[in-house]
Amino acid sequence: MVELVSSGSFYWYVLAYVFAVVGCAVALRRARRVDDRETRVGLVALLVTSGSWAAAQLGYLVAPTGTPQYALYLTGLIVGLTTIGGWLYFCSAYTGRSFHRNRTYRRLAVAVYVAIVAVKLTNPFHGLYFTAEPMTTPFPHLAIQPGLAHWVVTGLSYSLVAVGFFMLFDLFLEADFDTRPLAALLAATALPVTFDIVEMTSTTIPDLSLEPVGVAVFAVGTLFVFEDRFLSIQLSDGVDDALIYLDGDGRIREANGLARERFPELRGARGRALEAVLPDVASALGDDEGILERRDDGGARYYLVSTTEFVRGGGAVGRLAMVSDVTDTERRRRELERQNDQLESLAAAMRHELLNTLQIVAGRVDIAGRELESGDVQSARESLRTASGTARRMRELVEDFADVARQGRTVEATESVPFDVAVGEAWAGVDTADTELVRDAEGTVEADADRLASLLESAFRFFVHNGAERITVRLHEEGFSVAGDGDEHPDMDPESFFEYGGAVPDAEAGIALPNVRTLARVHGWTATVDAEYDDGVKLVVERACTEPAQSATRSSAAREPPASGAQ
Repeated sequence: MVELVSSGSFYWYVLAYVFAVVGCAVALRRARRVDDRETRVGLVALLVTSGSWAAAQLGYLVAPTGTPQYALYLTGLIVGLTTIGGWLYFCSAYTGRSFHRNRTYRRLAVAVYVAIVAVKLTNPFHGLYFTAEPMTTPFPHLAIQPGLAHWVVTGLSYSLVAVGFFMLFDLFLEADFDTRPLAALLAATALPVTFDIVEMTSTTIPDLSLEPVGVAVFAVGTLFVFEDRFLSIQLSDGVDDALIYLDGDGRIREANGLARERFPELRGARGRALEAVLPDVASALGDDEGILERRDDGGARYYLVSTTEFVRGGGAVGRLAMVSDVTDTERRRRELERQNDQLESLAAAMRHELLNTLQIVAGRVDIAGRELESGDVQSARESLRTASGTARRMRELVEDFADVARQGRTVEATESVPFDVAVGEAWAGVDTADTELVRDAEGTVEADADRLASLLESAFRFFVHNGAERITVRLHEEGFSVAGDGDEHPDMDPESFFEYGGAVPDAEAGIALPNVRTLARVHGWTATVDAEYDDGVKLVVERACTEPAQSATRSSAAREPPASGAQ
């Protein structure tokens, strides 16, 4: 090791300390702009004390041998001890711990610091900390021989510094970002400690501490080279969500592991605009609700996209986008919203039907009374029968509304239902007169069997009422369709077919198609009327999980029993 110390080693020491002073000074300007106040305080304290320590060491090197060197060395010892407080404060604040706020720890630290400084200041009287004598090799300097107190304080100092390293490495290991560059910087910060150990075993290497150089390397690296990662890791501590760090222009700088797993498009996307890589996420960031919907094999998933800004010098220099999985919450919210809308629609429909029924019944009873007064008993009887039939129809509608309210809750468990069987059962439950059923329905649907049958039954009732002579049912990928060749309604808004109380195409149609949409929604499906279909009316149900078999269209007459081969 001695061979490494050349006659030019003096200048290498000078350059090292100059780098430490300048590096800490430059990094200090950037550190003062760190958003988190406690991290900023700790980092500023660390840089100020480390820079001052390096300046004292530099002065010790260039000062005349004797009292000036002695005074500067002692100053370096006192200031150097202060850096441990700044280091621990920074490490605790940056890693989200609360040690730096604990009053007991702070008072104990001050007491220990004052006691050690007192020992150092009184060293000329007791010589327990160090002794000094002039030396000329490897360059003229005041050689320091550490005493017992020095080794005790050094051991305590290294132990406390190691605690800070542990806090940082623990955070880096837990972080879901690529922290290898920061870990390498942290390791470089510890290298001067190795040099100190070599100094302890050498009689030719000056007793000079190079820790300020390590601090300068760490500060410059974290605040200038890897600043994005440095800030992102602190913000992401304890956050179990996908995180995407953006620069001031909206370009992707970093993304944690969960973000890359959830959005594979992020791999290799560093430096590209978020709008180009994940346009749906960018759109959600600009939306008031911030809800992003994405579909996968498990169905629709919902994410809350939020963002926080990094501000420096009064302006935003970047944003951290957080994408939280809120699927369960959003599904419950949408289910409650759907149920509320459904109940409001049912209430409006019941009010509409009740008013119509009361008007018809009251009118028919009034007509029957006048006809009785005129002696026309037959006409009066017909009017009363009409009133009775209208009231009976109202009771049936109320029962239908009750069924819808009962079945309108979201399906929690499904099974693989043979679609052809469900079609046959629904067809058997409808008075279809001479209507023909054509079906390409071989395969299965993941559904609640009873509600699927009710959905199909409501659809068949509508098409029969709409005058269809032939109804065609087809199972396809992600859904199925039911079409009837009855009356066309080209001037009607397709959505009006699904409004409770809308009486589309007429009041006699009841609530057939509104029931279809309700029963589709409880499965997570959509139900629409194909506006481009021109051979009658076509109902399309999508987003269903289906497994169609090989196409095999079959036809059956309504008068045949559902269990027959024609079905």
